[in-house]
Formats: sequence, structure tokens, C-alpha cells
Amino acid sequence: MTTPRVAYPVADGVMQIDTLLGGWERVTAGYLIEGPPPVLVETGSQSSVGALLAALAGIGVSADALSAVVVTHIHLDHAGGVGDVAAAFPEAEVYVHPLGARHLADPSRLIDSAGRVYGDLLDSLYGRLDPTPAARIHALDDGEAVGSLTAVHSPGHAKHHLALHDSMSGLLFVGDAVGVRLPDVGVLRPATPPPDFDLDLALSSLRRFADRSPSGLALAHFGVLPDPPADVLAEAEDALREWADVAERAWAAGADIDAALAARFGEDHAQVAILNGIHSNAAGLRRWLEQRPTDSAARV
Repeated sequence: MTTPRVAYPVADGVMQIDTLLGGWERVTAGYLIEGPPPVLVETGSQSSVGALLAALAGIGVSADALSAVVVTHIHLDHAGGVGDVAAAFPEAEVYVHPLGARHLADPSRLIDSAGRVYGDLLDSLYGRLDPTPAARIHALDDGEAVGSLTAVHSPGHAKHHLALHDSMSGLLFVGDAVGVRLPDVGVLRPATPPPDFDLDLALSSLRRFADRSPSGLALAHFGVLPDPPADVLAEAEDALREWADVAERAWAAGADIDAALAARFGEDHAQVAILNGIHSNAAGLRRWLEQRPTDSAARV
């Protein structure tokens, strides 16, 4: 049995860390900006903290060395480990979108909501989220810097989503805003979960990314893509529009959106079903269709 390749360089000064959600390789990624000072982007889930801390120790990041932890948004596969990581690195400040800050200090509502969505998987796969002291949480404004990283507010996938553009490597850490492309699957799929997916905002965020001309795109699921960023962003826009169009046609006809998406895009790969399944995407698209303003109807 081979040992997973957990941490490795993907650009000058940037280490990619496989956070091994559920023991799966190449599904969830965090990134260490080596600095100085070192900054961690994404913690992964609470169940991934052991793998993450071991990887950071292997890289040589001591308990007093990490200066900051930044999460792209507060979904548990990205931020579930924040409280544990903050405890392990007492000098690190925690950075998050302003709309997510209160949930890191008091995660009770977030955990209740996640429990309704994930059921038994909450504890068996993701874990929960321990609170972070409010004094250590910094609400990150659009355009604000953390070391070499610049925050780019990028709602659409979630209203509390931001990306981070590294001025040193040129990489843009995009969380879930560009979608999910697992190496073992190879297809870029949009991520349109409830409760606040918004197509117009998601497309606007992709345009913001393109305007920054990054050298590469670093996905949380999974890794730095080898393709030219402009090509990936165009593919992501096409995929969003196509999924939304299929969902809208089914919704207008009173048909089942899940079934329509499955018929058009195929059945879920096992790991994709957990992270970004058709059922979750359908629920987010349905909620968007039901709540969008009347004057945006049929504007897909």
C-alpha cells in the first residue's frame, strides 16, 4: 500500500496539501503560502485536521509560525477545521468573508443546518466545527490583503464566498466558485448548492476572476489546474449556463429537476455525489428559480 502524497509544491512559495476528506486522495485541497509569514488557505473539514496538522508539521510549520488561516467560505469541507487549527496555531489570525465571521465564532446555527443536509454523514465524514475566539476572527473586505493574498469577494456559490489572488505566484485560489474537477473524474461540474446559489452572481464572479488574469486556478476540489485560466473560466461559465438551462426547462414544465440533470449529465461518481451531487445542485438551482426576481426570469 502506497503512502499518499500529501504535501507538494505547485508554484514558487506555494505548497498544496491533500486534506484527505474521508481518507480519499485528491478530493479536498488546502494551500500553504510559505511567506514569510506562512498563511494557510482552507483547513478542510474537522475530520481532516489530523492529516492537515501532520502535513504542516512535515513541511516545518511550527505552532508559533503560522500567521493566518483564510477560508474561502464557511461550508464544512472548507472551514470545518478552523477551530481546531486556530487552537493548534495560537498566533494565527483567522480570515473569512464578513458574512461568515459570526458563524466561526458561534457555529451552532451552521452545524444545525449542516445536520439537516448531511444527516449521519455530518459526524461520520465531515465532523463538526469548534468555535474560534471572536477576537481572533477578521472579516476580510473585498480587495483587502493578507500577506501576498488579495481577497476577491465572489458570491454565487454562496453569499459568503471569496477568492484569494496571490501576488507572488499569480495563482488564484477560487474555492468552489469555478466548480469541482476531481482528477479521477476529469469533468468540471458547477457547484450550485442551497441555500443561496445565484446564477447572475456566480457568472459575475467568474468575470471578476478573468479580469485579474491569474497565472493559474487553484480549486479546493481539486488542485491547481494545468489548463489556461481563461479556458477554464469559459468552460465554467458554459457549464453554469447549461445546468441552469436544463433546470429551468424542467422547472417550467413541472418536471423533476434531479431527473432532468441526471439524464443530461449522467450519474454521480461516488465522491462527487458526496461533495457536489446532482441532488444538491438541483436543490440549489430550484431555490434560485423560485426566488429570483421576476424581471430575471428566462434570463439564463
